[in-house]
Amino acid sequence: MKLIFLGAPGAGKGTQAEVVSEKLHIPAISTGNIIREALKNGTELGLRAKEYMDAGKLVPDEVVIDIIRERLAQPDCANGFILDGFPRTVPQAEALDRMGVEIDKVVDIEVPDEKIAKRMAGRRVCPDCGASYHIEYKPSKDGKTCSLCGAELVQRKDDHPDVVADRLRVYHEQTEPLKDYYGKTGKLKIVIGQEEVADTTRMTLEAIEA
Repeated sequence: MKLIFLGAPGAGKGTQAEVVSEKLHIPAISTGNIIREALKNGTELGLRAKEYMDAGKLVPDEVVIDIIRERLAQPDCANGFILDGFPRTVPQAEALDRMGVEIDKVVDIEVPDEKIAKRMAGRRVCPDCGASYHIEYKPSKDGKTCSLCGAELVQRKDDHPDVVADRLRVYHEQTEPLKDYYGKTGKLKIVIGQEEVADTTRMTLEAIEA
């Protein structure tokens, strides 16, 4: 099963990708996490990506496509995968097609902008292992440190309200057109994000299995 998860930043697609990944035994590939790993390690790719991410802008297509091409060639992707955060633009989707990657389903998780702004204001991440939490919806055990590795949780720069507003604007301009792109292929499934994560998961799995 080769899947793409679409949705505005903060819509919950990363959380759903993790759950579906475990259920279907296929890797969830988050371009954001791959890029953040490159940032942490100070690689050439990470440094190229950093200036864009700090400004809340999308990392250029050629950089992201190189990352994805490399990742999909790894053995754990042989039986399928979930792409979370890629493609983000129609040219990226076209590049994926040119790579010969045959996608089975595209799941678009939809959540209103005002709910996303609230969600992202409460999001906290682990700078060491990349685990993601929310002060209200998915707190860590003590609310301050990572339940997995114990590092102190931080708020990402791109979760600050002014950057969130800019990211949502960029999403509507550049990423939302993908709904039309994949809608024409008959592979697009719309899931309305629910208050309870488990309800969204149930609907996501139904959409994939339909």
